[in-house]
Amino acid sequence: MDLITIRELEVHYHVGVPDAERAKAQRLLIDVEIESDFSAAAASDDLTRTVDYYAVSRRVLRFGEGRSWKLIETLSVDLAEMVVREFGAARVTVEVKKFIIPEARHVSVRATRAVKAGGKEEASDRLVRAIGGVPGAYRK
Repeated sequence: MDLITIRELEVHYHVGVPDAERAKAQRLLIDVEIESDFSAAAASDDLTRTVDYYAVSRRVLRFGEGRSWKLIETLSVDLAEMVVREFGAARVTVEVKKFIIPEARHVSVRATRAVKAGGKEEASDRLVRAIGGVPGAYRK
């Protein structure tokens, strides 16, 4: 597998166990590691044959709009599952860094998710990705 890494993408999400902590969006840093076979993209030099990391970064930045989480564990799993589902990555690891303990640089949680066995991307998702859209975004 080949790897694309997005490091320390700064987002502002509502997260925390107490209601008061979730009331205001807080700064988090997100690392996303995307594993997939990029040989077809490398051979063709064609963006549509790989995972568009810019599109992933934009989606992660918007992911928290209108949402909140109590646990960064839940957030990291939700993000990893979204990248696998919407961008067709074979395997994704997401690390969420939170700055809540004054004596520590940060607290972080890592979650890894992969395409389920036999999980194939839908033809409609390939088409949406080919024209620059976000696969799966149209589903409820």
